[in-house]
Amino acid sequence: MGRHILQQRAGRGGFPYRAPTHKRLGPVHYLPLSNEEATRVAEIISLRHEPGGRGCPLAYIKWEDGVKQLYLPAEGMFVGDKVHFGPKADLQIGSIKPLNDIPDGTIIFNVEGKPGDGGKFARASGLAATLLEHADRGVIVQLPSGKKHLLHPKCRATIGCVSGGGRTEKPFVKAGNKYYLVRAKGRKWPRSRGIVMNCNSHPYGGGAHCGAHMPKTVSRNAPPGQKVGLIAARRTGLRKK
Repeated sequence: MGRHILQQRAGRGGFPYRAPTHKRLGPVHYLPLSNEEATRVAEIISLRHEPGGRGCPLAYIKWEDGVKQLYLPAEGMFVGDKVHFGPKADLQIGSIKPLNDIPDGTIIFNVEGKPGDGGKFARASGLAATLLEHADRGVIVQLPSGKKHLLHPKCRATIGCVSGGGRTEKPFVKAGNKYYLVRAKGRKWPRSRGIVMNCNSHPYGGGAHCGAHMPKTVSRNAPPGQKVGLIAARRTGLRKK
């Protein structure tokens, strides 16, 4: 009989490994593309926390026509602040503009990968991208990872950086705080290493000494699903100086 290890139990989708997604507020995206050149203005009516969904706070905004929408606020925005949307919007923190109308060197976030997709890059708390250059083929944007992307000039972005930047600097202090965080995300915690488990709990478990007692690399010809991790690696571990 094979071993039914932790990762197999989590993949089955039982209750301990299921995230309470019904508590989340909803998706965050821009308004659909339109040919209107007029600037639209919305007001932030409330700031809310989304359990388990994201680390940054979310804002409920209300447009001039009464439509309410979730918005990814910039650092420094508050309830009652105005959000300007459109190509001719003011160049200020929180404004949503196409990349073609944003000057070089501007700090932006929630950048679209394709025009109209609603925002794909630099959306986590405290992150921001940098608009480097307007080239002939498009706009060059440097992402938080340092990688540079060539994007369409009509892709939209928000000026500023995502709120909640100091979230990861505060320690959890107590194990209970960490427990409630991972519970909201549907993760198993605490998690033990495979080599410290019993032989009936993990393939690396058991034995008189602590070790895997088998190669940790995966064959180049392994089938899909098994071909994960270190694939045909010549060596593992830290390189000795």
